[in-house]
Amino acid sequence: MSKGKRAKENEKQKSAWKIVKKILLILFIIIIILVGVAAGAGYWYVNNKLGKLNYVNIDKSEIEISKGVAEQLKGYRTIALFGVDSRGDELEKGTRSDCIILVTIDENTKQVRLTSVYRDTYLEITGRSLDKVTHAYSYGGATLAMSTLNTNLDLNITEFATVNFDSVAEIINSVGGVSINITNDELKYINSYIDETSSVTGIKSSHLTKAGTQNLDGVQAVAYGRIRYTAGGDYKRTERMRTVLTKVMEKAKKLGIGQLNKLADTLLPKIYTNISSGEILSLLPQLASYSITNSEGWPYETKGATIGGVWYGPPVTLESNVKALHEQVYGQSDYEPSQKVKEISDKIIKKTGYK
Repeated sequence: MSKGKRAKENEKQKSAWKIVKKILLILFIIIIILVGVAAGAGYWYVNNKLGKLNYVNIDKSEIEISKGVAEQLKGYRTIALFGVDSRGDELEKGTRSDCIILVTIDENTKQVRLTSVYRDTYLEITGRSLDKVTHAYSYGGATLAMSTLNTNLDLNITEFATVNFDSVAEIINSVGGVSINITNDELKYINSYIDETSSVTGIKSSHLTKAGTQNLDGVQAVAYGRIRYTAGGDYKRTERMRTVLTKVMEKAKKLGIGQLNKLADTLLPKIYTNISSGEILSLLPQLASYSITNSEGWPYETKGATIGGVWYGPPVTLESNVKALHEQVYGQSDYEPSQKVKEISDKIIKKTGYK
């Protein structure tokens, strides 16, 4: 590995370990649960289950979107998933979104792309100043967080789902755990993470004593996803997150109606969203055709900077990273970022000196 790549990796490793909450892509698990329940119990039953969601009606006119962006993104639907650092039931403002994932659905091809926005990314919080993007949710909840993503990345996000840390282990336990291959290098670190995760969630677990493929309970699986000190650093850690997510989805697909019912009862009350039950029901007939085609982290190019004694991860540059995002995720070759993005990009360059 070159010195430059190693430095870049080290900088990304400084992001808070809570990026583990990538496995909170439970919106897709919900979809699988609902498809299964609908098949066995009917839509009335599903609608009754959806009543357990923590639904919030957000005035979409309050979500800022740069001029012309919505028109350019026709045919795509992007939903923001937030994993917050709350240890209780607080899912509104006042908690940081330590996990931010953009779920982009191509409504023509039914392909889904997942893009993780690093929590320490240095962006302009809408109506405020340059700061870590994770703070947008704390300052103004989902509305401000969506506005910030929209104005900095030229997006058209008006839908979101938020979950907290505690729900992850419960979800995995509800599907009976997941089968994961633990390497000898991972075994060196996983037990300390098991202890910490168990302490945080209040869920009992046990240490792993050997390497190899084995069934991990919820706490063990979360701990597995938190490991970051093996070769590959943060890149390998995010790969572990995708592995856990995939395993959970595979298990959920095979559950019977009774098990799906139990999982729905565990999961749905932990979701805070502005996607209505009617909207979710309308999507059910086409959900089986959706497929996840890619999962990446954003910004693609970043460089750590300490400003006022605080570490940030500025995109280098915001303009070029937004251009690359639209080319890779939205298929917009030769994309020209908005004037708003260019203005914010210039502010970041002026503050950091990174061109």
